[in-house]
Amino acid sequence: MTPYIHSVALDQDKCKGCTNCVKRCPTEAIRIRDGHAIITSELCIDCGECIRLCPYNAKKAVSDHFDIINNYKWKIALPAPAIYGQFDNLDDVDYVVSGLMKCGFDAVYEVGKAAELVSAYTRQYIRQSNVKKPVISSACPVVARLISIRFPYLCDNLLPLLPPIEIAAKLAKKEAQKQHPHLRPEEIGAFFISPCPAKVSYVKNPIGVAKSAVDAVLPMNDIYFRLISTMKKNEQPDIPSETGIIGISWAGSGGEAAALFNDKYLAADGIENIIKVLDEIENNEKFAELEFIELNACHGGCVGGALAVENPYIARARLQNLRRYLPVSRNHVRLPADSEQAIPDVFFWSNLIEYTPVSQLDDNVEAAMEKMANIQAIYEKFPHLDCGSCGAPTCRAFAEDIIKGDADITGCIFILRELFEKSHQKTESKQNDDSHPSREAES
Repeated sequence: MTPYIHSVALDQDKCKGCTNCVKRCPTEAIRIRDGHAIITSELCIDCGECIRLCPYNAKKAVSDHFDIINNYKWKIALPAPAIYGQFDNLDDVDYVVSGLMKCGFDAVYEVGKAAELVSAYTRQYIRQSNVKKPVISSACPVVARLISIRFPYLCDNLLPLLPPIEIAAKLAKKEAQKQHPHLRPEEIGAFFISPCPAKVSYVKNPIGVAKSAVDAVLPMNDIYFRLISTMKKNEQPDIPSETGIIGISWAGSGGEAAALFNDKYLAADGIENIIKVLDEIENNEKFAELEFIELNACHGGCVGGALAVENPYIARARLQNLRRYLPVSRNHVRLPADSEQAIPDVFFWSNLIEYTPVSQLDDNVEAAMEKMANIQAIYEKFPHLDCGSCGAPTCRAFAEDIIKGDADITGCIFILRELFEKSHQKTESKQNDDSHPSREAES
């Protein structure tokens, strides 16, 4: 199996072993060992939750440096829709597009433009009779990875269309090649400006394709400060935006789903909330009447990403204001309502997502059952307080660590206290016996 390349890294020198990340990690991928955190690669979904809440900045997002664009002759910026909500007093998104050109890019292809195309084809896809519903959006790579490792029965519900980031890169490169036929494909670079580390992981471990068309991912908080110095109110922007209300709305929770133009959808954001939704979908028929589920790991949607600058709720308010000046969509596709073959093949996954179990106790079923019984037996010995003092998020997780050989039962302070008390009582008893000789000895 190809190792998964992560975008969330740990700086052990800064980590104090405080357990904040351990308790909040949605997949229980973090433990405290030897006084600092360790991340289990197989369980990490790069949601960035640990980055947001670490008080010591020991978790960080790994992305590409801006200078990487200099490795290409033709440089294309792929700004995420969330970037438009980062700027105060912005009344025209054209300033952002023009500003990116001044930052050193040769062209700008807005991801919101590709999002409007994806929305149109999603409407067509859910009309098909053989589609398993509710269809779950695959645009957030955190959600797609979470389903692939934890919700095996929902893999077939994922929307098999490439996310806007991938479509934008493909179409931008195709357009550049057409306009500049003298350029070789490897001389054209597409650079996504990301609000979250998960998109970095997507490019390194693409979903639905063997290799991503995106060449590098640049952090939004870096591009933001570069743009600030280039965007001037007294200068008229010379490059117009090609994104409408639908494209920009993808930046916030509910924007993708609202573009379906019906009310048979659910939109949830925040990693803990989406896990609850996925549990309910998998375990009962509560959402059987819905056609579409939009899930965003970040609170508020992409505007809440760990690489964004502005508060997500302020950013969403700014985007609502910008919507007033825009048409519904600037990117239309003509689709016959009764056709199921109208979606171009380039928009579909070439590789389907399959369930990849990462928490198996043993390949042998009997051995796995025995280990589960041992885990339960150890768990019953614990106080069930989930205090985190052992370095694991819950008592059950710690019991599992013990069975796997990753921890010792004395790591539980309550068990350790019991052992200490028993040892102390035994020592006292022995001392009492030594200080009071038997009557036989006295006689």
